[in-house]
Amino acid sequence: MGFINDAIAVISPAWAKSRAVAALQYQSLKGYEAAKPSRTHKAKKETRGANQAVFAAGKSLREQARWLDENHDISIGILDKLEERVIGANGIVVEPQPRDKSGKILDEFAEELQRRFAAWSLKPDVTGRYTRPELERLALRTALRDGEVFGQHVVGKIPKLDHLNPQGTPYSIEALEPDFVPFELNDVSASIRQGLTLNGWGRVVGYNVLLQHPSDVLGFKHTTKVIPAKAMMHLSNVKRLHQLRGVSVFHGILTRLADIKDYEESERVAARIAAALAFYIKRGSPDHYVTTETKTTNREVPIAPGMTFDDLAPGEDVGMIESNRPNVHMVDFRNGQLKACGAGTRTSYSSIARDYSGNYSSQRQELVEQDEPNRIMQQWFCAGWSRPVYRQWLEAEQLNRIDPLKLPRDLDPRTLFDAVYYGPTMPWIDPRKEAEGWEMMIAANVATEADWTRARGRNPSEVKRQRQREVDYNREHGMVTANDPDPETHGATNEENANRSTARQRAQQRLANRAARNTDTEQ
Repeated sequence: MGFINDAIAVISPAWAKSRAVAALQYQSLKGYEAAKPSRTHKAKKETRGANQAVFAAGKSLREQARWLDENHDISIGILDKLEERVIGANGIVVEPQPRDKSGKILDEFAEELQRRFAAWSLKPDVTGRYTRPELERLALRTALRDGEVFGQHVVGKIPKLDHLNPQGTPYSIEALEPDFVPFELNDVSASIRQGLTLNGWGRVVGYNVLLQHPSDVLGFKHTTKVIPAKAMMHLSNVKRLHQLRGVSVFHGILTRLADIKDYEESERVAARIAAALAFYIKRGSPDHYVTTETKTTNREVPIAPGMTFDDLAPGEDVGMIESNRPNVHMVDFRNGQLKACGAGTRTSYSSIARDYSGNYSSQRQELVEQDEPNRIMQQWFCAGWSRPVYRQWLEAEQLNRIDPLKLPRDLDPRTLFDAVYYGPTMPWIDPRKEAEGWEMMIAANVATEADWTRARGRNPSEVKRQRQREVDYNREHGMVTANDPDPETHGATNEENANRSTARQRAQQRLANRAARNTDTEQ
């Protein structure tokens, strides 16, 4: 630029001066070394908006992630582990918390809501193929792998649709892959961008949904129906503000996963070839080699344990083929790559590599650090899927004409939809140490028994009911256990203690009579 500025200075010194000042200002803006491209630093940039970037790459990322989910064991394991940690075997547990006007939880009404919701969870979707935990796991896997998933609330009487839940609740879910809302559908005049209809503030007010999956029809036709935003759930994995469509959780590690797959396949092929190699016959100087055949033929030597070569021709020797396969450094290299994959997907190395060789302290530290990402993912899923499903179900349940829902008179209407949502918690490595820790927290009044029960993935109310039933049965039949050693010390009345004592004596007498009968039979 120096010689250009010198030439300009001959014609217009003022112009040359302004150019020099602008160049100095530009260099001052690039004061950070990382902002300056160099031979060793490319300083790659992303200047596009979030939606432009997703529009250019979102569909390709989705299709690559699907291929890996179908063909790559590590990719399958990452998604499986996220399903286990976020959803679990029982799905997201919903614990209703309706309260009366004094703020007390209405236990009986909460139990009734939970019973009805559990019955509806047997057939929650329009196809009737999945239970609620299965549907939640599929929705999560789709959102993680494809970047997003859609779910339509289908409420009331719909032509050609029967709600299959046994309670008669007029509500089902239609789960949709992101292909049903096309990236290619853009209409500036109608405020449609990437299949979503927006208002002036950028809020989504409608979803333009294809009537069929695009892979099921020839060509591509924008035959869509508009679903209002209030009737649609959109669980998306977004990374930037103003981003409308989600991207795959694999977006940052796709090339790494593909490279790991190709590398492992190459190593396996090399190891198979090395295992098939045996030996070769070396021939020395041609002067010492004598042949009795005029035509060259392939020689086959059968190999057996302890075999001896006794038919080598003069000048021939046996050479063994050695190979450095399998590569001894492959495991270390692969583990390093898997750690990077864990960092890019909110997962832990041990989980995706199935390597649990560390001691108790290291394993628990990893679980503690992994617990917070799991909670973040659970909160994301509950906010985008589980909470809207439960609230819409409760609204539809009030329209149930087969088994009407009766609201308590003292119910505070503002708390009707209140509930606690939780999924799997951090697993225990040493149950004794974990249990002792919970006992200390409860004794110090910094935790509750309900917290402990939820940490084990159980419903506190259900556990209490089962425990009470067991205790009552044990006391009625005079059974003494370690956690209920003396029923008379539990605050019961004298009459209750007398009845329990009599029941205990009768139970003991029945056992004695049974033992006597068995003795007579043997004699």
